[in-house]
This record gives sequence, C-alpha cells and structure tokens, in this order.
Amino acid sequence: MQLFYFPQATLTTDLLSLEKEDTRHITKVLRKSVGDTVSITNGLGDLFDGTITQLTSNRCDLQLVHIKKIPAPNPQLHIAIAPTKMNDRMEWFLEKSTELGVSSITPILCANSERRHIKMERFEKIIVSAMKQSLQLHKPMLNPLTGFEDFITSNEAELKLIAHCEETDKIHLSELLKPNLNTCILIGPEGDFNPTEIKNALNNNFRPVHLGHTRLRTETAGMYAVSLFNSIIQG
Repeated sequence: MQLFYFPQATLTTDLLSLEKEDTRHITKVLRKSVGDTVSITNGLGDLFDGTITQLTSNRCDLQLVHIKKIPAPNPQLHIAIAPTKMNDRMEWFLEKSTELGVSSITPILCANSERRHIKMERFEKIIVSAMKQSLQLHKPMLNPLTGFEDFITSNEAELKLIAHCEETDKIHLSELLKPNLNTCILIGPEGDFNPTEIKNALNNNFRPVHLGHTRLRTETAGMYAVSLFNSIIQG
C-alpha cells in the first residue's frame, strides 16, 4: 500500500484536490489514472480510499471514502530530547522513533546543548515521510524547541522519567515502565544534563533511570527508550 498524508482530510470531506507535487508523484511514479484509488491518512488515525475523478499534469481530484479509524496508541510515549550537534543524528532519531510509533517529541534546550536552533519544517517532513513509509495512521506530535525548565514544570505525564549519567541512585528504565501509564522520558544532550537540571527535574516528580552499563549517544538513548517502551506495552 502507498500511503499519502493529507491533514485536511476529515470525516466530512468528500472531495480532495491535490497539490502539484503529489499529482506528479501519482501520475509519473505510480502511473495512476482516472478511476484508480490511493490510500490516504490525516495522521489522526483515519484511513481513506481516494478515487481519482480528475487528473491533469497539475491537478488531481479525489473522491474520498472513509475506511476505518485506528484509536491512538495507549499508553502514549512522549520523548523530550536535546537536539544533537550533528543534525543527521537527530533526523535519524525522528525517523526511527516515528516508525516505532512514538506519540510526541519535544526538542529541549538544555544548559549543555550544542545545537540551539532547529528547523521545524525539515523535522516535520522527516516525520511525515517515516509515517507514510511505515504505514502509520497517527503522526507523532512534534513540539517546538522548549527550554528545559519550561518543559519539566508543564509536563503532565502519568509517569515522568529522566535518563542521566550522574553517579546517583538510579534503576533501569525497564523497572519503571508500565503498560497502562502515559510516559514522558527526558534524554539529555551529548554533555548530559547538569546537576541543577537533574535536581529540578526530580523536584518536579521526574524519577531518575539509567539505560544500561554503557554510555549511549543522545539519539541512541532516545531509540533505546522508545524500543523498550514498545516491547513492554506490546508484550
């Protein structure tokens, strides 16, 4: 199945007109013609069949029929992660965590962050591409770059965890993950969270965890957390 993403598709949408880029893909790559159907999602769990009713070099009109709705993942996983210095590593994390079904991603700005600006449009494109490639009907929420203190004081997950490298009392992430709790996990920058950030997170009900006996890169730590969460809620 070739999946297209159009957020404007709703249960009340009967006709959808595609932009030039998508029209070109349908005609030149997929070799579709009038009467053929394509699969569409709005990223909210809905799947539509779109029958091509009109097709030109610049325009494609689709008649939509709603096929099914998949409930949002439960519980949900929110990863708050410091963007990596090398942008391709962060993009890799966005792609792979989307394929695994992460619910929300918030880039966080920490004291030791080496990358202090992100390209939201680029990140969104990577997430959408990964969603379509993996045939997901739910697009992860990508939140704006958020200061660490602002994030920890506003997050309302049922289970809040911080993975850091300080030599303090911590237990392995797997011992705290539960199959019925919406979870938020903080992943720090290459230089880790500083002691003040760790203390403030704990004061805001984040519990400290470790991810094993080796020191992981930021994007690897993020992927490890997503994979472990999936194994527990699906197991």
